[in-house]
Amino acid sequence: MTEYDDSKDNPMQHPEEQPIVSNETPQFGKLLVVLAAAVLLLAFITWASVAYVTAPE
Repeated sequence: MTEYDDSKDNPMQHPEEQPIVSNETPQFGKLLVVLAAAVLLLAFITWASVAYVTAPE
């Protein structure tokens, strides 16, 4: 018996891919808070810039 030569399938000798395993749960709550803060900041900047440009002289 001859051992299988995988150099034809893997000519650059890359290591095998490792499975992604995580015990942590995704933190969607924190991401939602950051997204809401970003939207509120953009809304404030838009409101302030319109108020600045259209202010009576």
